[in-house]
Amino acid sequence: MRETKFHGRFESKGRSCERPGCTQAGEFRAPSDRGPGFDGPGEWRWFCLEHVREFNAGYDWFEGMSADEILDAQSPISGWRTYNRVYQGTGPDMPRWQDYDDPLDAINGRMRDIKRRAAGAQAEYNRFTPHEREALTVMGLSASSDRQQLRRRYSELVRRYHPDRNGGDRSHENRLQRVVEAYQLLRRAGAFA
Repeated sequence: MRETKFHGRFESKGRSCERPGCTQAGEFRAPSDRGPGFDGPGEWRWFCLEHVREFNAGYDWFEGMSADEILDAQSPISGWRTYNRVYQGTGPDMPRWQDYDDPLDAINGRMRDIKRRAAGAQAEYNRFTPHEREALTVMGLSASSDRQQLRRRYSELVRRYHPDRNGGDRSHENRLQRVVEAYQLLRRAGAFA
């Protein structure tokens, strides 16, 4: 296939323009007329450049549509506004899958696993008070951290933010103060006992 400066030109393989009386090569394709209700790719009609331009000038995709149908067809989400009851949620809990045939229990099994892991992560955080959870965030630690990880992280953050380690730069003092306060709170926390 050879394309030239005209977009959509196909090298003619013995095709001639389908316009009656035209002897030019049929190098440009146009949709064939399949009548109302046709849905599918269909066959192409082949024209020369002059006659494909004439065809395109008279072609109206919106022919026969009402104004509302035209606006709907021009919408960027055209065709996506369909109701599918399978994926309608049931609130903050899990989505409803009862209308979906799941013989291998793949979807429900995955949802149960996600819910179980979320409950386990929440249980880890529940052992801390709200102030302790905020301190964990300041320290950049997870709820599964232990006392040794707390000490190691405190040492790392003090080295990072202390002015003596930053050439006397005191711009990180507020951050350092928050780290020290968070460490003091967490080292006395019952969750690390």
